[in-house]
Amino acid sequence: MTVPSATRRPAAGSAAPDHAPTAGRFTEVADGVHAYVQHDGGWCLNNAGLVVADGESLLIDTVATEARARALRERVLRRAGRPPRLLVNTHFHGDHTFGNFVFPEALVVGHERAREEAAAAGTHLTGLWPDVCWGDLEVVVPAVTYRDRMTLHVGAHEARLLHTGPAHTTGDTAVWLPGPRVVFAGDLVMSGVTPFCPMGSVSGSLVALARLRALDAVTVVPGHGPVGGPELLDANEGYLRRLQRLAAEGIAAGLTPLQTAREAGPGPYADLLDAERLVPNLHRAYAEALGAAPGDPLDIPALFREMSDHHGGLPACHA
Repeated sequence: MTVPSATRRPAAGSAAPDHAPTAGRFTEVADGVHAYVQHDGGWCLNNAGLVVADGESLLIDTVATEARARALRERVLRRAGRPPRLLVNTHFHGDHTFGNFVFPEALVVGHERAREEAAAAGTHLTGLWPDVCWGDLEVVVPAVTYRDRMTLHVGAHEARLLHTGPAHTTGDTAVWLPGPRVVFAGDLVMSGVTPFCPMGSVSGSLVALARLRALDAVTVVPGHGPVGGPELLDANEGYLRRLQRLAAEGIAAGLTPLQTAREAGPGPYADLLDAERLVPNLHRAYAEALGAAPGDPLDIPALFREMSDHHGGLPACHA
């Protein structure tokens, strides 16, 4: 299924991006298992993955722009020798899915909610950063969906798709390879980058991290930032628990999420990229502390505007 294509190029007279897009880099993290990492992992600079075995391959996520997607395809073909037969999207966000259309040979797989969310969102992400050269995008949503778990076979590799409930979004998928003990966590885990959960859940993100921890993975490929190990789960958990504490304290003091963010600042997480995400994250933490269920919808455009105002301008996107 596709959503009508949309062209997104810099508007006349608008400023050009502050640097030209560069392709990501593949690193083999286990035999036949490759992580595709895009520096520096900030807004729309996500990671992807590739599993190659016995002449077959599985691609995990794509990238945000047409140019980056075509560069990814070139590198996938170089590694795998042929286009992937399967493509898993870890969630619906455009930085992980917009490049699906350059892999027409692949069957796209995702959680049932990810399919719904991708179809509803279309190319909305492109409007947040009109100066990015998005290219001629065609939104391709998952053709095969699952609800709780699914197993894919790529040669000798077994890839288990796990849905952990509302977390980063309501339709997240982690891809677990039990043989080499590698997990592709999508945006359930960030590395050196601020977590982002206003479209999902703070408490649900903690549940997801606990489920990932129980896998006993040796290698964790995050949705953004450098590849690591179980220590990435610890860092993300610490940030999320601070959100919950700040929300409880802010509510008790009669402060709004924005006021709490201004008073607290990033604290021990000041070195993470995209610290401005504290504002929308606190809105989610407040909502849950006041009784909202994980995944209950918030006004994301309004939160993005508030975050940008607090940040002093639109956050930088180098896609």
